[in-house]
Amino acid sequence: MPRSKEQFEEMRNATRGKIHSAAMQLFVHQGFGSTNVQHIADTAGISIGLLYRHYKTKDQLFHELVAYAVEGLKRNTTFFESDQSPKKLMAQFVDEVYTDMINGEELAHLLILINQSLLAGAATASKHDEEILQVNARLLDTTAQLIRKGQQLGEFYSGDAQEMAVLFYASIQGLAQMKVLLKSNFTMPTPSILTAFLMKERK
Repeated sequence: MPRSKEQFEEMRNATRGKIHSAAMQLFVHQGFGSTNVQHIADTAGISIGLLYRHYKTKDQLFHELVAYAVEGLKRNTTFFESDQSPKKLMAQFVDEVYTDMINGEELAHLLILINQSLLAGAATASKHDEEILQVNARLLDTTAQLIRKGQQLGEFYSGDAQEMAVLFYASIQGLAQMKVLLKSNFTMPTPSILTAFLMKERK
């Protein structure tokens, strides 16, 4: 029987998922310059022709992955702008980061890809780079505002909120790098360790 439109779309999405997973793994472990489309197709378990049906160039695929990561940063910013308790918001966010880091590699890979996009220079430069800088700055400022609010409520330790926000994200970014480098030897710190410098008491 001929396949329905929904079945074709499901197959298309499944293939793109394989391509995304393979490309993220290779970009992170080998670097953008050392990865070619044949590597990606082989790792995804598809033909290079099928890959080209979805992406015309390696650059297009890389920038789509970066755009996906940027959308995640935007969602985090919106989350921290909520009216809920700063302590509750931070605890939920850290719990999600912890769960993502112990259950898979996607979060670590996405964080590293964002850095690669900014640090690789002309090789991968795109319109996304300026957006990444703007979104990162906004997320940092929003987090600092959340920390100030938590300090005023007595939920967080005192200190320079901007510095504490930088330390928080530097810790997560560093853990993403460690996870990739150490592989099976990596141990993800618990949420209580990640927030020990910030939360007075985590219940």
